[in-house]
Amino acid sequence: MATSGAPWGCGSSVNSLYYKLCDLGAVWGVVLESIAGAGIVSSFILLVVLLASLPFITNNTKKSSVGPQAFFLIGTFGLFCLTFAFIVGKNFATCASRRFLFGVLFAGCFACLLTQCVKLNMQACRGDQGPRGRVLCLGALGLWLVEVIINTEWLIITVVRYPLPPVNVTVATLGAAGDITCNIANQDFAMALIYVLSLLLAVLVASLPTLCGKHKQLRQEGAFILATAFFSVLIWVAWITMYVFGNQNTGGPSWDDPTLAIALVGNGWVFLILYTIPEICSLTREAEEGMLGSGNDLYPNGGGGYETILGATRPAHMLMENKAFSMDEPNSDPKTVSPYSGYNGHLNSSVYQPTELSVISKGRGNPEVNFKPQIPRATTHLQSHSKDSTMSVYANQAADTNTQHRGNGLQSEW
Repeated sequence: MATSGAPWGCGSSVNSLYYKLCDLGAVWGVVLESIAGAGIVSSFILLVVLLASLPFITNNTKKSSVGPQAFFLIGTFGLFCLTFAFIVGKNFATCASRRFLFGVLFAGCFACLLTQCVKLNMQACRGDQGPRGRVLCLGALGLWLVEVIINTEWLIITVVRYPLPPVNVTVATLGAAGDITCNIANQDFAMALIYVLSLLLAVLVASLPTLCGKHKQLRQEGAFILATAFFSVLIWVAWITMYVFGNQNTGGPSWDDPTLAIALVGNGWVFLILYTIPEICSLTREAEEGMLGSGNDLYPNGGGGYETILGATRPAHMLMENKAFSMDEPNSDPKTVSPYSGYNGHLNSSVYQPTELSVISKGRGNPEVNFKPQIPRATTHLQSHSKDSTMSVYANQAADTNTQHRGNGLQSEW
């Protein structure tokens, strides 16, 4: 023991309110602190895993249960945090949080379990269809708000109004045990949790029909809830019996805080081990199957190389072309040329009229091209895909010219 009066394991600067967190002489505070801290970390990790697997869950039935399970984990996280309020000393803040949050947090957890039981029973009756996630969340919220209203009224009556101390008990005596607002009988604390006990019994009863379903998965989920409710009933019966009757005959009021702290830690780990971890394992397995299913559909044709990509992007009418022949072809202009671009409104015959002298001087070996008036027509430069098509066009033009010359002879066009 230090000279300042601090217990073994606590420094001289530590407030007396927090001696149980570091007192090695009373080991129960340090042990429960460690177990509660591990529960806080585990609940937070499981909550992150649950929310991270939500986008990969393809089953709508599984996805609808993510909301109640997330609220259930938040309530379990709060139970582990509330354990520290029973380890530290008593004052107005700790006593108020004990009275209000103990029943509220347990009511939230049992309400989520009850809505899950209702969902499993509806699925067993209807098949694979069940209520949506928002309906389950609203149902759990409604059941939880009842306990919030009850505890609020009870807290106002017993704490805010500062009830008078019992007869033959002075204020100095109460100050040694804690603040005057913490003066409440153990029986009254237990009686304020009747609604929470009703929710717990409802979960136990509602989980029994789920074991008679046809689907193996529904029976497995119902078995997890049933085991959680059964062990929770055992814990609640044990701590109520010890808190109301046992402590008065054994250790007195000094056993009250350890009893309630052990009940919080024990029930919190039952929630994690028997229900939360198996459910999250099932959800992550569903998420992995969804990821593998979506990954197999990325390349449905079985190939992801250059040939597959080229085949997917190549048009159906694209043909292979021999570059040796295509180089001789004239460059095609994809734009349409107007037939009136070189036409000024005068006939070709009025521009040039050959005379007899010019025809005789040129001779028969150099035939004159026939300048027959022609009306321009719309044409489009088409791309030729082979050399034979181009040569056939030139041959047809030459044949037409010779035919016109033989037909006209040396006659001039007057």
